[in-house]
Amino acid sequence: MILSPKILLDLVKKEKLVESLSERELTNPEGTGFDLRLGEVFKISGDAFLGETHRKTADITSVAVYGKDKSIKIKPGDFFLVKTIEKINLPLDLSAVILPRTTTFRSGLFLRTGPVQPGYSGELTFGLKNEGPITVEIEMGARFVHIVFHEIKGEGSAYRGQWQGGRVSATKREKQV
Repeated sequence: MILSPKILLDLVKKEKLVESLSERELTNPEGTGFDLRLGEVFKISGDAFLGETHRKTADITSVAVYGKDKSIKIKPGDFFLVKTIEKINLPLDLSAVILPRTTTFRSGLFLRTGPVQPGYSGELTFGLKNEGPITVEIEMGARFVHIVFHEIKGEGSAYRGQWQGGRVSATKREKQV
């Protein structure tokens, strides 16, 4: 079952389900969840390895940060990792799905997301690619994704991955947990 904004706001106040929500989301959320804002943008380089038991992600360089940089221009074909301002704290009976706001893809920007597992705590990181024919400027702090929370019947298995806490990249080859 998808949780309503009224239930979510109660969980934000009592359980810190989402930290650092904008005033707009705290007073007038739209739809079935919350809009999240662009907090940091990273360029990837080097190489990556995705093995059966070990992994190493690409090297990252921060290229724009909320509160420091006003905006970033994303040219056609550019791919970045992007991180939210907000921090999520999921209990074991909730999971979440990240969806692009329609203005994101109407501008040619496509989001690459995955599920947010029960027990995850931290900022969220996604891939963002300009697949359109024009350069898009996006302000740091702009709403760009929507998070929808789902109740799990029973209890989910706690996330135990190495991305807990909002880590963006693995700097060396690591054994998967």
